[in-house]
Amino acid sequence: MSDIVGVFITWTSYGTWLPGDARGWRSRTAGHQLAKPELEEMAFNKLKSEPVILNPHDRVTVESACRDHCQFRGWMLHAVNARTNHVHVVVSGYLKAQLIRDQLKANCTRALRSQIQPLVRERTWAKGGDCEILFNDDDLANAIDYVLNAQD
Repeated sequence: MSDIVGVFITWTSYGTWLPGDARGWRSRTAGHQLAKPELEEMAFNKLKSEPVILNPHDRVTVESACRDHCQFRGWMLHAVNARTNHVHVVVSGYLKAQLIRDQLKANCTRALRSQIQPLVRERTWAKGGDCEILFNDDDLANAIDYVLNAQD
């Protein structure tokens, strides 16, 4: 088995990519799913608060929080890109990918709540997020390129 060279992590802000979404969505048990408008409407009606959209200053705060936490933990942050409704990170660290993701999300939430214009919501992020293990340098380079150059 190859060594892990990094992990490509993506998580979404609360309420912005629901089950049934027209862009497709991921079921925890069945993987990628096609659009189901009725399911999306039902999920939207169950939201406890408004969807979270990251403003430009929120996005800067999130990226800075990711950089700071990776530096503090001694992880190599290869790329980070906070969008209006999701965050992409490519990182090499010594923990399980899900633990890295959860630590980054928690630190981003803390940073958003303490910025000059705080973003304080009951839930900032959707539960979980995708963690793709990268096993070789080509996969790592492709993930970095996607995060830095393929977002607009």
